[in-house]
Amino acid sequence: MNVVGVLSCLSLLLAAAASQAPKPCVAPALMSGGLTVMTVGAISSTGTVSYDAIGQRMRVKTMGLAANHTAILDTLMLFNKKVYYEINWSKFTCKKKKLDTDFIPMQVPSDAKLMGQVFMGSSSSWGMGVLTNTWYGYLPGNGMYSSVFTEIGCVPLTFSSYTPESNWITVSTFNWVLGNSNPMDFFPPFICAKAQLEETETPANMFTVLKSLALRDKMEE
Repeated sequence: MNVVGVLSCLSLLLAAAASQAPKPCVAPALMSGGLTVMTVGAISSTGTVSYDAIGQRMRVKTMGLAANHTAILDTLMLFNKKVYYEINWSKFTCKKKKLDTDFIPMQVPSDAKLMGQVFMGSSSSWGMGVLTNTWYGYLPGNGMYSSVFTEIGCVPLTFSSYTPESNWITVSTFNWVLGNSNPMDFFPPFICAKAQLEETETPANMFTVLKSLALRDKMEE
């Protein structure tokens, strides 16, 4: 084989390898699962999440723990209406607040950079592990993030972000299933019928809402 033939084969191999590299992806549009939110100071909350990218809606129900105090909070985010509801079932109260207009879908942004690809678990036998991709990128206002998605299905596993305003926050998800078994998850409960929109200087976004879920119990002490 001459030099030209060798170079041609090498070019084909390199092209094939490049075509197999992980690419940014978008998670399924309708999912339900569990999540854990961690912030600085070892403050955490855990619960369930219902996600609807088509209607731009999300429902998060959590139980938070800090300083031996527990609080249960139910939050409905309606990005299409620019509002979110904080429902406290223990106090039977509901607050309606402004939400940032931007809906952030569960996806790998097109400008994200690949940090690496690893098996969570083992690759020795089928069913012993899952192939994942870790991505990273930057957020407005000197922020940064990293996220882990499965290679097959683009299912989100973890998301960590830092901004000077919100500091560090890590969201871990698990037990995802496609679809949603309860359509009423995306409608305000009856105790919110008379809730008036609270005026705030800066509308919340998904990052600040998730952080407030973890901090809520501490603020209520």
